[in-house]
Amino acid sequence: MISLNFEKIYSTDRKAENCYIGLPLPKGKLFDINRVAVKDSLGNIVPSFSKPTGLWSDGSIKWLFTRFEADIPANKGAVYFIDTDSDKGYVFERGIHIVNNVIDNGVIKLCPSTDKGSIFDYIEYKGVRYSTLINAPILKDKAGNIYDSLISKWEIAEKSPLCVILRGKGHHTLNGSNVFSFELNITVFRDKSALEIGYRIINDTDEALEIESLVMESSKEAKGNTRAAAAYSNYKTSFDINENGGAAFKYVDANMLLMESNEHNSEVFYGTFFGDYTDEEMGVCACIYQAQQNFPKAIKVQDTKAEIMLVPKDMGDVTILSGMAREQKVLFYIHDAQEELQSINNKTIIYQMPDKPEIAPEIFENSGVFLDLFVKNKNYDMEMYISAKADDHSRAYGMMYWGDSPDMGYTNQGRGNGKLVWTNNEYDFPHACALQYARTGIRRFLDYVLVTAKHWIDVDVCHYNKDPLIFGGQYEHTWDHIGAGNVVCSHQWVEGLLDYYHLSGDIEGYNTAIGIGENILRLLETPMFHRAGDANARETGWALRSLTALYIETNDKKWLEKCDWIVGHFKEWEERYGLWLSPYTDNTAIRVVFMISVAVGSLMRYYRVRPNAEIKRMILNAVDDLCENARLDNGLFYYKELPSLKRFGNNPLILEALSIAYELTGDKKYIEYGLPTLKYVISFKPAGVNYAKRIAEGSLIQGGMGTKSFAQMMIPVTLYYKYASELGLL
Repeated sequence: MISLNFEKIYSTDRKAENCYIGLPLPKGKLFDINRVAVKDSLGNIVPSFSKPTGLWSDGSIKWLFTRFEADIPANKGAVYFIDTDSDKGYVFERGIHIVNNVIDNGVIKLCPSTDKGSIFDYIEYKGVRYSTLINAPILKDKAGNIYDSLISKWEIAEKSPLCVILRGKGHHTLNGSNVFSFELNITVFRDKSALEIGYRIINDTDEALEIESLVMESSKEAKGNTRAAAAYSNYKTSFDINENGGAAFKYVDANMLLMESNEHNSEVFYGTFFGDYTDEEMGVCACIYQAQQNFPKAIKVQDTKAEIMLVPKDMGDVTILSGMAREQKVLFYIHDAQEELQSINNKTIIYQMPDKPEIAPEIFENSGVFLDLFVKNKNYDMEMYISAKADDHSRAYGMMYWGDSPDMGYTNQGRGNGKLVWTNNEYDFPHACALQYARTGIRRFLDYVLVTAKHWIDVDVCHYNKDPLIFGGQYEHTWDHIGAGNVVCSHQWVEGLLDYYHLSGDIEGYNTAIGIGENILRLLETPMFHRAGDANARETGWALRSLTALYIETNDKKWLEKCDWIVGHFKEWEERYGLWLSPYTDNTAIRVVFMISVAVGSLMRYYRVRPNAEIKRMILNAVDDLCENARLDNGLFYYKELPSLKRFGNNPLILEALSIAYELTGDKKYIEYGLPTLKYVISFKPAGVNYAKRIAEGSLIQGGMGTKSFAQMMIPVTLYYKYASELGLL
């Protein structure tokens, strides 16, 4: 029995609240999905549905994704349990049904449409059918073109008695020709009169899309008196309310956010933002998910018509470059005419910050799904440092920026041609946050994963390009996210995308990771990787890390075969120079401590899957050489081996290399060698790290370090801290 703990949040009861959990399991524990049941604190089996999202090599379930309904009392927490050895599950007398393409969840019926401009042929609520309750987005570009929306096919992305996700694929068309692709992800739950629509536009053209406006509309024939309301919250919700024909309007743009204060970790919550129309028959509320974070946004409601402006006209520039995608989500809540506005407001706030169950770190530790970073003898100064590094990342608000942050180090070096350099989740920030969530059980680290991985999937990965060496790949840090157009092996990661998939159930995380892996395989076939000495440790090292992760995820040996090839190149590299040296100037080959550390870390990931003596020898040879030749008199390792570059190295990756050498030998000297570096790393703070909140290039940036800082240090520092703690050195 695994405890699912809900913390106290809201002052209202939640009944049959739709919740989910991504649960890691040890190898060999669960083979039969039918043995899974969710129980309340009294032992009653509650409605649930489970599916595996990952398997161990023996066929047992590695990751279990479970949806369930929970009753959570006002001003209290709640505890539920997952039983993975139950003799019975919940028997559904009623669930969601799909008959002749009509979805019936018990409260509403949805009939999806393939007509131009429509999402649904009709939505039925309490026996009444409405044909225009929700319409497809209307796209206008800055050249004055107005695009039609046409869904060509629907498919079921998820189906269970509790939840159905319907995916529509189509195009925005102009003069009868398909131009921009889009997807609609429609999520409905059993017995709920709300549905979420995720609209994802994909620029699969060669030109940038400069959006003038992007608007969804909802309307119905008015029955009697009407009330129009629009709402915006920052701590408390403010309403604009008009009766019988008056308009209600709310917006959010960069200038508004610049001037207001908000203390939340905004990946978890900022506020709510919605519009509602109600007549004497019924009402419809439209709530944009994380509207402030994804500004500009606006909602106008008049009588029984709502304009949901995903990109409002004249409130800021939104440009989707070639190959980019971006999803925006809206909750449509259909309600009785008598429901009070405050009750509707409460539901939208819960949508923005839903109840999420937490599991104990021991569940992750015992499952073995992650690298063992679980510290027994905790040093709370170290724990606070690691958490603070995760929390202190800068945040960039804006539709194309939310989930990423600029790297001011790269920017100040001039790598952006005078513009900000965007990190593009370098060093896999989502994976670092997933590891911190696993080892602490703290919810906000999970939300960091969900937000940053979603940006990565949409914006930082190429969804369209005629060049196969770019298509499907992750762009290297650059201006405008993709400005330099570089897709290289050394800046592509997959572990955080796979974490996102298992923790959220969103298959796009898995699909994107596989696409990145395929891109890496294509890059490794290019000439530079078939000439000895042309590729440095970072290029092939990060490729090895990603391909090993894909093998662990899929058990598909095609990933392992290319790993074997890369390992052979490391051996050739060592034989050529006698060490892992990197060509630098025309006549130098030098030790680059962080590149060699990347190589060690990547080889060790492979070694843990396929241990052999030769890899162990190469790793120890490299680490011993660094300990002997790359340390300065004060015990710190230098940056690079040239008189012009032998400054103090503050890159924490050397700590991972030292930890690996200790793991392979048990010799504590390697941990002792790292103590000066640990002390320096945790005290190092570059000048000018905290920046005032400011508007820049269409985004609003809130200060702090870029996400790279935490992503780079999480595994090296925590693994080293674990071993140093065990040895009593801290």
